[in-house]
Amino acid sequence: MIHLNLTSGKKVYFASDFHLGFPDEIRSREREKALVSWLEQVQKDAQDLFLMGDLFDFWFEYKTAVPRGFVRFLGKLSALADQGIQIHIFVGNHDLWMWDYLEKELGAKIYREPSDLKITTANKLFQLHIGHGDGLGPGDTGYKILKKVFTNRLAQWLFGFLHPNVGISLANFWSSTRKESTLAKGEDAFQAETDFILAYVRETAAKKPEIESFVFGHRHHPMAFPVGPTATYYNLGDWFNPQFKNAYYLQIDENKIDFIHFNAPSGV
Repeated sequence: MIHLNLTSGKKVYFASDFHLGFPDEIRSREREKALVSWLEQVQKDAQDLFLMGDLFDFWFEYKTAVPRGFVRFLGKLSALADQGIQIHIFVGNHDLWMWDYLEKELGAKIYREPSDLKITTANKLFQLHIGHGDGLGPGDTGYKILKKVFTNRLAQWLFGFLHPNVGISLANFWSSTRKESTLAKGEDAFQAETDFILAYVRETAAKKPEIESFVFGHRHHPMAFPVGPTATYYNLGDWFNPQFKNAYYLQIDENKIDFIHFNAPSGV
């Protein structure tokens, strides 16, 4: 359980699936520029910032090295942390190998499983259930097996023996090949009957009727989908589709939740 007391005039923000590193340096730099612009915008009134996974298209913390690049993004997060904004990071399926680097550098809080979140304001109590979204619900057996391998300590230890030039190159090649195919043919259409995150949300909502908002990423289908009479499932989309068409963020102030499409700055 995460519990926040929201100060008057402040907000809590959520965003997900930046996939920095995909598919190449040029497009990643454009996305990074947009992200920095968004972070400068939220910096004015943010109290807490929740980054809901897949910040990087590949991330592996070697003992003495991390993937190069993204210094503007990481520098901006550092500036927010120095300002007193608490950063929360949910580990996604592309950054499963995130351990304590960002915790030490930014004071970030790292989460590996979905969690309940209570936000108390002067006017309202918000009750949410949040996470990245991978491996939830029924089906997707192949990925669930793969995740067990990727999170196995022995497998991680063995991968750590690969030189970073080799390990990172292999991971980027595998990830980019899959996503380039997705960009070419488009995302699979959202289907409520088969969507595994929605199935998980419905099951959880039945067990926890007090939860009014479910916030996830991973599926790249931005939506505010009603679940029962009182709850809403928010998917935050992604930031790598052309013109940021799927890029959404959630903000919570003292009175309400807003689901907002990101408008890229001119020149991005």
